[in-house]
Amino acid sequence: MGRVARRRLLDEPERLRQALSPLRRRILARLRTPGSAAQLAAEFELPRQRVGYHLRELEAQGLVELVEERRRRGFVERVLRATAEAYVVDPDVLGGRGEDAVAGLDRHAAEHLVAVAARTVRDVTRMQTAAEQADVRLLTFTLETEVRFAAPGDVHRFTDALAAAIGEVVAAFDTPGGRPYRIMGAGHPAPADPEGAGT
Repeated sequence: MGRVARRRLLDEPERLRQALSPLRRRILARLRTPGSAAQLAAEFELPRQRVGYHLRELEAQGLVELVEERRRRGFVERVLRATAEAYVVDPDVLGGRGEDAVAGLDRHAAEHLVAVAARTVRDVTRMQTAAEQADVRLLTFTLETEVRFAAPGDVHRFTDALAAAIGEVVAAFDTPGGRPYRIMGAGHPAPADPEGAGT
């Protein structure tokens, strides 16, 4: 039994299906700290057999793991915990379009942005899990800002200028044989402020 991962990628349809029901999501959230079927049944006010069934299904998919077994009045109480603090769903499992399907889209297409973001979620989650298992830090960086455009045409001019600037910086730092990094720049309309601030 190893250390609990911070995030785990759900990239297999059956594993995702096993985790999706509301009760199983509650069980996974509760089992961030170890617990038994009897404990969960009492907390959720459900029959222990029902909770036990769901725990066995989650354990079979590797979503929960055995922490310890305790002798209790003629039976063995199994204490389990979730194998991750949070689970990330690979968008391709939900019928997303793969990278090849969107390669021909222009960089202003929302579908292209979604595909690139999905790939980033998938790749970074996998690498973070591997880094945690190796007890090393995954070196990443994130740049985020907001810009206000006066007219729709400014978006295209801004994108061209930004691409040219990034191209210059990449050319200055790109080293043959060096460790490759994938750089992603994206933009989308900022969500409306639910409080109406700034209007």
